Amino acid sequence: MTVSDHDPLSLAPLRLVVATANPDKAREIVAVLTESGLSVELVARPDDVPEVVEDGETLLDNARLKARALCAATGIAAIADDTGLEVDALGGAPGVFSARYAGEHATYEDNCNHLLAELLSRTDSPRTARFATAVVVSFPDGTELTARGEVEGRITTSPKGLGGFGYDSIFMPEGESRTFAEMTPEEKHAISHRGRALRSVAPLVWSSMQSGDLSTSLKEQN
Repeated sequence: MTVSDHDPLSLAPLRLVVATANPDKAREIVAVLTESGLSVELVARPDDVPEVVEDGETLLDNARLKARALCAATGIAAIADDTGLEVDALGGAPGVFSARYAGEHATYEDNCNHLLAELLSRTDSPRTARFATAVVVSFPDGTELTARGEVEGRITTSPKGLGGFGYDSIFMPEGESRTFAEMTPEEKHAISHRGRALRSVAPLVWSSMQSGDLSTSLKEQN
């Protein structure tokens, strides 16, 4: 059951700061949550909040670090995600190191080129891979909600498409003949790892709001 199956407008909107410092991710989070029908007022990450060191061992660890840090810094609920590309021929790499696979200050293009180069020596291995996203919503009263989304696919032999970001130009979802970068944002959101994770957490937030589990958080924000 989705949020749109209920009546989210019957509740006061929940203020939710988007914890990511990546503007591309922030746009996707805002777009998917807006489409979900969840009654939220999304707040941009304050410029004066420093970037969070993402030294967790898992995607969930890193998402939790970011959500907790932004919640503590702003005093309002925060939503954060961490996403990794897991390539089977590389033993699941780059995984949690996806954003900096080619180095600490690598660009999207650097990371894609590095990954493709790594696969050149593994011609006998399958190019199967998956994108995974962990989402955490952290509230001032200590309540946390989590969700995970995955999409299976394969790595192309060269970049295709001009849209998207990250590894989108070299990832072709299972059952598709186009990479994420060749899709419209709406097409991508409908099947993507981040879209799935956000659509999974939205009903959890709505249910908690409805049941009153977040009453303390809601009062603190109003």
